[in-house]
Amino acid sequence: MKDIFIGTDSGATTSKTAGVYADGTPISLELAQSSTSSQLGSAAVVKGWIEGVEKFLAAHDLSWDQIKGVGLAMPGPYQSYGVLDRSPNLPPSFAGWDFHSDYAAALEAKAGRAIPLVTGNDGNYGGVAEAAKVRGDKKASIIMLAPGSGLGAAYVDSRGLPLDGDTLNGMEAGHMPAPLHLLGLPAFTCGCGRSWGCFEAYASLSGLPQFLDYLLPKYPDHELAHSTATAKEKALSLRTRAQHGDPLALEIFDYQAKALGLHVANLSIALDAEYVVIGGGLIDPHATTEAFRTRYLNTIHTSAEPWLFPVQRHSLKIVPASLGELSQGIGAALVALYTAKLS
Repeated sequence: MKDIFIGTDSGATTSKTAGVYADGTPISLELAQSSTSSQLGSAAVVKGWIEGVEKFLAAHDLSWDQIKGVGLAMPGPYQSYGVLDRSPNLPPSFAGWDFHSDYAAALEAKAGRAIPLVTGNDGNYGGVAEAAKVRGDKKASIIMLAPGSGLGAAYVDSRGLPLDGDTLNGMEAGHMPAPLHLLGLPAFTCGCGRSWGCFEAYASLSGLPQFLDYLLPKYPDHELAHSTATAKEKALSLRTRAQHGDPLALEIFDYQAKALGLHVANLSIALDAEYVVIGGGLIDPHATTEAFRTRYLNTIHTSAEPWLFPVQRHSLKIVPASLGELSQGIGAALVALYTAKLS
């Protein structure tokens, strides 16, 4: 009977369950998900997590007796380890919720014994899974940057564990200020409220309306210059437009890739990882063309290269993420595994 480690990835609306064997091999690469049901309260969320584990075990002919550890990926911010702070995507009543204690108690009640539980930021845990995938048997560290609605970031050390930080806010690298003199852009306002020009505003979906405001005057005959669509609708159309060679969209994403390249250089000087994994929708093979992805990743690399230390220019590997929505659940299971090995 093989030992297994389970990962629960709890988003604001959807939760996912994954698992790995004791050698780190994923039990399945099929997405197993269910509703988080946060509108029904924290007890309903925990119940859903347990049901997700039960369904996962049944689907793969596994048992509770085989579980040696569980990892829980939860978006922050946290008040302390395992205690949620006010989240913009969850009900206000969830602030102060000790989700670690509640999930640990529910796991113990279901399994009839205490199961070690670890928890951490979902973006960090996604980095753990991508790190395991790209480095194989090497003892290398990785940086992950994942532009989406914001800019997720993670640093994973050679043991496979993420940098969480002393207040559990480590690697919130999206909110570091970008070098505007190198980008040649004005200071964009970030969703976090800072107006100094966070990297997130230049590299993710959240900054696209500001890019349009800045660059559309350069394209007075462009369709979007005369469109009555909302700013959000215009922004959401850019990825598709770029796949068809739209010059405005391509210029915007070139700027985003340049910003990411400069950030890769900043973080590489600080952390000196061998791999940088780029995630997010702009490298999704189902939504972008190979030509676009090649252009995007090449621009990141060429923008980073001049600012790296000489040895890093030859050793640093910038690669696309490959696990998609599976990464955070698998990463949570891996952290549970790695933590068990260290104990």
